[in-house]
Amino acid sequence: MNSTSVATLEQAQEMGLRPEEFDSIKEILGRTPNYLELSVYGVMWSEHCSYKNSIVWLKKLPKKGPHMLVEAGEENAGLVDIGDGLACAFKIESHNHPSAVEPYQGAATGVGGINRDIFTMGARPIAQLNSLRFGKPTEDRTKWLVKGVSKGIGDYGNSFGIPIVGGEVYFDECYHQNPLVNAFSAGIVEVGKQISATSTGVGNPVFIVGSATGKDGIHGASFASKDLDEDSADDIPSVQVGDPFQEKLLLEATMELATTDAVVGMQDMGAAGITCSSCEMSAAGEHGMNICLDKVPLRQDMEAWEILLSESQERMLVVVEKGKEQVVLDIFKKWDLECEEIGEVTGDGIVNYYWGDELVGSIPAESAVLGGGAPVYHREWSEPAYYQEYKQFNIDSIVQPSDLKAVAKQMVALPNIASKRYIYEQYDSMVGTRNMTTNAPSDAGVVNIKGTNKALAMSVDCNSRYVHADPEVGCAIAVSEAARNISCSGGIPSAVTNCLNFGNPYNPEVYWQFVGSIKGMSAACERFETPITGGNVSFYNQTQIGDKVDPVFPTPTIGMIGVVDDKKYVMTLDYKAKGDLIFMIGSNHDDINSSQYLVNIHGVAKSTTPHFDLEEEFVNQKQLQMLIRKGAINSAHDVSEGGLFVALLEKGMASGLGFDITLPAEFRKDAVLFGESQSRILVTVSEDDKDAFIDLMMLNGCDFDLLGHVTKGSIRVDDEDWGTVAEYQNIYDNALSDILTK
Repeated sequence: MNSTSVATLEQAQEMGLRPEEFDSIKEILGRTPNYLELSVYGVMWSEHCSYKNSIVWLKKLPKKGPHMLVEAGEENAGLVDIGDGLACAFKIESHNHPSAVEPYQGAATGVGGINRDIFTMGARPIAQLNSLRFGKPTEDRTKWLVKGVSKGIGDYGNSFGIPIVGGEVYFDECYHQNPLVNAFSAGIVEVGKQISATSTGVGNPVFIVGSATGKDGIHGASFASKDLDEDSADDIPSVQVGDPFQEKLLLEATMELATTDAVVGMQDMGAAGITCSSCEMSAAGEHGMNICLDKVPLRQDMEAWEILLSESQERMLVVVEKGKEQVVLDIFKKWDLECEEIGEVTGDGIVNYYWGDELVGSIPAESAVLGGGAPVYHREWSEPAYYQEYKQFNIDSIVQPSDLKAVAKQMVALPNIASKRYIYEQYDSMVGTRNMTTNAPSDAGVVNIKGTNKALAMSVDCNSRYVHADPEVGCAIAVSEAARNISCSGGIPSAVTNCLNFGNPYNPEVYWQFVGSIKGMSAACERFETPITGGNVSFYNQTQIGDKVDPVFPTPTIGMIGVVDDKKYVMTLDYKAKGDLIFMIGSNHDDINSSQYLVNIHGVAKSTTPHFDLEEEFVNQKQLQMLIRKGAINSAHDVSEGGLFVALLEKGMASGLGFDITLPAEFRKDAVLFGESQSRILVTVSEDDKDAFIDLMMLNGCDFDLLGHVTKGSIRVDDEDWGTVAEYQNIYDNALSDILTK
């Protein structure tokens, strides 16, 4: 395709633009765009880059908080003050569609991209998390996806040298064709020394640094902004190819560059490549650029529009203060990386693209970006019929099994409960010596902030079945569970990044799910004082085969960080000693709604969310934070998927110790053991500290209950022998790997 040929409506529609959007582009330019210019708008106005169907609601999320250093959307990643003159840059993003058609490279480049978002701000990445969703693990496609995604994450992350300290994996048939791969990264930078993604200073040179440019990833942003179908495998050229060793060099060069005064601004070339970085940096700095595409280092012969749209990995755009070019060139030469001057900053707000002396494209920077000329839509939504149907579920319709001991063994073998070690053992969790929970696990990943007495706790959470049942409540639960994991680990929740995975926004029922999720997220974030620092919206997570369209469960993944203000407060989940007392903070309910027990043991998929009260959740977590700082407990672990029994067992499997408990008589045993009522936390207390613990619990009126005590390794429930921890662990450790390797 000739870059300068006049574009057509048909080409615009092939790029995912609507006829009225094509008309808007012509109005902005005062003429019909050429093919290169249309390509710029095609990717910049895609859902992936412009958030045109979500920005109205994203603006309603809470963005202000006591630790915020930049607000959502101002930089490549969120930035919060963590004390001692340090800030944490963190973000989560999706790489769903690429992973669906090429799982290894799709996942690998997702890891690479999210880390570049962190270190282009001048922050050194210190930890990674991931949130993964797949179809039924018995299906061949799922096995292929799991193998490719986990190997891609492991190979890239391990080679890059940043530990993966936590995450989550869920299986459900709704993700069969469209898996979700959400990658999170966090890094540390000194306050005031972060680098902005901006372009200022007329005459300042613009450099492209890192890998040479190839044809991989062209139209990747557009690909991520449409439904998957039978022909999506033909879009494999839209999947980027990563090189973690190149990225490691780029990281170290960037860290050295950040110590100089030569950099005006810097941005990762992620979605839409040079297009996105040149337009967004120019718009942020209210300047323009002249970019010479013929000066871009290439791996193969390419047209001007292909160079502009390429999403080749491990590349960044850097604006340098004029006169300090040699500083930048010397640093990148030292690290054996390409560094080529390809343009300069202008003052007119226009981004001009040249091929030699020929002007091949000219775009007002502001017109292409979110918050500028990109379209903003107010979508309609409607409540789906299933919502009220799910509310009709009554626990009395479920007959309680006579052999709950047998059910317990079935529960620990379920794919969403059993150990995910088949996946996470491929990840390096110890590289860099920062991970503080390698040997003794916590509910959240905890990493050491070297040179201080602090640690960072971080978690990714979302139970998408809950969100599907009730988006507002389900998303509030996702925020609360992330906070609960951080509180159980000794941290104080600080701030949130999100990855909002939904179906097609033009479907009113999907958009209803999106709106409800935003409302629930807002309410919970405001209560916990954890503002949203940014993130990612990923629509079009659905598959169309013939006339049948299957959207995934709405999955608003919450990535949260918290600060452990003194490392002595780091709390692990494992039982510490035989004879310790086991208490549960929170209240029991006759509730099995949306539980793994109800869905998998009884085969009932239609029910609403489990019991949840945001105020109860907040108070219980505040109580827990106080208990940890008073030294009143020995361990803490939240009750989540699988219910109380699974939580008790997880504490035992982490220590080799068992438990002897007595269930409250006023509730159904299956509901207490396997129900997933929220806001419950298991703690253990030394016998000598029992009275002090009870005194502290009486201060704030939190519900709590003495369940029993820790044993040497046996499990007893209501004075009945339920076997040993070792028996259950054998099932738990091997159930999923046995399925995935058959």
